[in-house]
Amino acid sequence: MQFYTFQNTINEEHKLAIMALYQLVFNAKNMNKFLQRIENEQDVLFLLAYKNGELAGFKIGYRKDKDVFYSWLGAVNQKYRRQGIAEELMRLQHDWCRQNNYKKIQTKTLNQWKSMLILNLKHGFDITETYCDEKGILKIMLEKVLN
Repeated sequence: MQFYTFQNTINEEHKLAIMALYQLVFNAKNMNKFLQRIENEQDVLFLLAYKNGELAGFKIGYRKDKDVFYSWLGAVNQKYRRQGIAEELMRLQHDWCRQNNYKKIQTKTLNQWKSMLILNLKHGFDITETYCDEKGILKIMLEKVLN
């Protein structure tokens, strides 16, 4: 497994691989919001995991404010799950945040992504809020104070 870190920009090959995995995992139809977010946020961090030349997983986040990093989106290809990839991407993200003087990491998940919710809780996140969006979908907000 090879892990790569990119800040603010990534090349077209990596971007296309991320988009393909995003569509595969989340059954995404519209990539415009996805592309706008990675192009318009500040201090965007891309963490990529490759296995045998294939993108196995990714984690993307960005600066929310000077002290808070928002862990926005992550995915692992189904055929590479249960190999510790999401956990390693999370560890790399948290290390990067500490090195860049962030005090907290925030994230949001859906109840349907139980494995991600459990992973976050196992790694020190606390549930700080729940709410239903305009479509009635339960959103779970989590936060971790970095030491």
